[in-house]
Amino acid sequence: MTDRKYKETIHTDTNNYSYTTVTHDEHKVRIYTLKNGLKVFLAKNTDAPRIQTYIPVKTGSNNDPADNTGLAHYLEHMMFKGTSKMGSQNWEKEKILLDRISDLYEQHKAEQDPEKKKEIYRKIDDVSQEASRYAIANEYDKVISSLGATGTNAHTWFDETVYKNNIPNNELEKWLKIEKERFSEIALRLFHTELESVYEEFNRAQDNDSRLVNYELMDALFPTHPNGQQTTLGKPEHLKNPSMKAIHKYFDEYYVPNNYAMVLVGDLDFEETIQLVDQYFGVIPYKELPVKTPITEKPITEIVERTVKSPTTPRVQIAWRTESYGTKEAMLADIFANVLSNRGEAGLLDLNINQTQKLLWAQAFSVGLKEYGYFSIVAVPKEMQTLEEAKKMVLDQIELVKKGEFPDWMLPAIINDFKLQRMKALDTADGLATNLYDTYIKGRSWAEELNEMDQYAEFTKEEVIHFANSFFNDNYVVINKEKGINDTLLRVENPGITPIKIDREAQSAFLQQIIAEKTDDIKPEFIDYHKEIITDIIKDKKISFVKNKYSEIAQVHFIFPFGSDHDRDLGISTQVLQYLGTQDLSPEDLKKEFFKIGISNDFKTTNDQLQISLSGLEEHIEKGIKLLQYWMFNIQPDQEIYRQFVDTLLENRTAAKKDKNRIMTALTNYTKLGKYSRFTDIISKEELESAKVEVFTDRIKKIFTFPYQVFFYGKNFEEFKNYIPKYIENQTSEIPDPKKYPEQETSDRVYFINYDMVQMEMSKIGKGNKVNISNFGKINVFNEYFGRGLSSIVFQEIRESKSLAYSAYVSYAPNSELQHPDYVTTYIGTQPDKLQIAVDTMDELMAELPNVPMQFENARNAALKQIASTRITRTNVFFNTLRLQKLGLDHDFRKDIFKQIESLKFEDVKSFYGTEIKPIRFNTALIGKKENLNREAVDQMGLFEEVSLEDIFGY
Repeated sequence: MTDRKYKETIHTDTNNYSYTTVTHDEHKVRIYTLKNGLKVFLAKNTDAPRIQTYIPVKTGSNNDPADNTGLAHYLEHMMFKGTSKMGSQNWEKEKILLDRISDLYEQHKAEQDPEKKKEIYRKIDDVSQEASRYAIANEYDKVISSLGATGTNAHTWFDETVYKNNIPNNELEKWLKIEKERFSEIALRLFHTELESVYEEFNRAQDNDSRLVNYELMDALFPTHPNGQQTTLGKPEHLKNPSMKAIHKYFDEYYVPNNYAMVLVGDLDFEETIQLVDQYFGVIPYKELPVKTPITEKPITEIVERTVKSPTTPRVQIAWRTESYGTKEAMLADIFANVLSNRGEAGLLDLNINQTQKLLWAQAFSVGLKEYGYFSIVAVPKEMQTLEEAKKMVLDQIELVKKGEFPDWMLPAIINDFKLQRMKALDTADGLATNLYDTYIKGRSWAEELNEMDQYAEFTKEEVIHFANSFFNDNYVVINKEKGINDTLLRVENPGITPIKIDREAQSAFLQQIIAEKTDDIKPEFIDYHKEIITDIIKDKKISFVKNKYSEIAQVHFIFPFGSDHDRDLGISTQVLQYLGTQDLSPEDLKKEFFKIGISNDFKTTNDQLQISLSGLEEHIEKGIKLLQYWMFNIQPDQEIYRQFVDTLLENRTAAKKDKNRIMTALTNYTKLGKYSRFTDIISKEELESAKVEVFTDRIKKIFTFPYQVFFYGKNFEEFKNYIPKYIENQTSEIPDPKKYPEQETSDRVYFINYDMVQMEMSKIGKGNKVNISNFGKINVFNEYFGRGLSSIVFQEIRESKSLAYSAYVSYAPNSELQHPDYVTTYIGTQPDKLQIAVDTMDELMAELPNVPMQFENARNAALKQIASTRITRTNVFFNTLRLQKLGLDHDFRKDIFKQIESLKFEDVKSFYGTEIKPIRFNTALIGKKENLNREAVDQMGLFEEVSLEDIFGY
């Protein structure tokens, strides 16, 4: 390998802190290492006066004890429960009870007699009730939201647990105080209620088809290594038999500063920030990590084949184990995956399988982990094809690569695309911060990460061919996902947890101190759209421009003020286009040409708009426009390709009716809008099959004769104006009148779909009054206070108090267009035997808006801080104006919302609730296994009706 462009250099700042930078790093990332081993990654991004924060810990499910799988993930949950100072009203008394609970759990874990285990659990429940009197639920969420934080969350994976917040930059010191507190110790309060919530998360995973296949795949790929033997959520027998002592031990061993990092990217001062980080986190002591014995997998020397079943469409997944992320083998596997599938553009699977519609869908991808990784292909056969036939088709594409039968231009184009996608990712604070924490978790230096593109560029076609021939042999895993009954589902009884009583008014001294500490307010900045957007008229078209201040990537959007309401066939027309070419270029050739110049195209049809977009390096945008219009103006109708398209479309419709998530979406739309809506008003099978392809291609050829406007996001508007006239057509077509769809009243009806799953999912939808822009401030605070987020009243009651669900919310959604109604939605996913109490609890919560002054004030201030520290940038400068126009506005409406929230009182929101929400009658969407349905709970919600898939999908 040649010398690398990016090299580390060491510097010392004015406060004598040593840090590393990488030469030629345009993001100017600084990497500090404190005396206790804490790595601190700092980078500037001045899009907004905010900081994206991540605290990545180098531990995950792979470090779970073999008899306590799921521990790392459960600890992640418990990290939100606070400490001795945060979340407790009386730690001395609470600790005694928590220690008793811990001892009882050890007895419970050791006990083998089922009845005796139940008796111990009843004691745990009793003592937990007593301990809950001293607990303050969700105090971490309250204290962090008081800063104006957004995106508060965490995740656990194989080798990582990552804690996330996006904060206003003036609250950095408070955030450090809060995080230092929770990374110094843990208090396992409200343990058994949270455990039940984690089990609800496990149930959701059982109902997730992708997880079902992935678990089996990883188990077969890694029969010894934790990658395959220890799922993140853990084994159910371990979840039901936890050890608080084991969790404390794990925290003490792995949550040490030399095993986690601080990643801060945003509007910050380097030297002030590192001093603050050192002040708070530098005092946490270094500790030696446990010594791990490496686990080496034996090579896979034969085909390992397994079968799983679920109600969804059959598919097959094939995978080969690779070496770890960053190795030559892993990089070649990544390149090979893109030879087959490069964002759906010009890979062999894209062109030879998807484009020619030989299967419903196929894709290749590569996953690099800290230890090992894998290359995989997923193939979804058509209805009359077998899984074996699908497998053979995709394996045949690998054989083509082995023979070198892929074009010479593809490898350079793939590398250029890698660079373009990385440029896009590192362009934002979150994208850069994510890349930094991922680099840390994988044990790589920032210089190695930046040099990676040059390493990729050095691979030759011959190396890829050699890799294909040596790597892809009969040494793979096959998972056949058949349609059928999943007999591995675990249906667990409700353990009978007594709901804990939550004192919503309680505050610890820690929270009071954080709230009392005043910081200089960030002054909100409201955008003048008329100044930020430059406009011109070229021919008869409005041309808008926003300058890209960040990168060389440009976008051009052709925006047509009509959509599927005006022309029901419009969406189908743009889909058919993807499979047709011109007289000189096949559709496969067209995809290759777009990929060669690094320009992606996108067609998006909504009910009232068609948007055709191009994105890529600014120097190639004109080539992209020219190619796009050549394609559209010269599209060649082909009835046989259209027939294949219709067959594929109809099979995809059939597949949708087997997928739980898409069924729930359809059911929710049906519940909200009734039998006749945009969702159900689709082109029928008979219409599709009898239509001539020219019906659709003629639309494509004429699109640019309709009215439209152009939006350009880039650096050089003058150059754009010089060439765009060549591509602007004069208007010769008129927009047809839109079809009107009724917005039915919701009236206490329950619509049910029978589906074999562990949970019941319930969503209640209520139609409100027509949108009123004077209510937006109240809506903002209502959602923050009552219905959404970890510190909301609904979350506290449903999850913290009663352990009814992993996810629950109430959301008031104002309509995006004048003269149309708002909607209120409630959601809960829970076990069938908890449905009654879930329904009762949601009804009680919705009966009267609870008055919790401290929580309300916290929500109001959080909403103000979020608006004050938000900036409208990039393409949002333009697209926000389109959204505002639908509400009859032409200015930054956040200014009005901010002003309303400043003077907002609880009585204002209560009055809003009483007039706008309380009178609403709700319809209910319910999905689950019919034999588990609690009809008593359902009947109290309204008139029950079991609907068919044909009803809700419209076909």
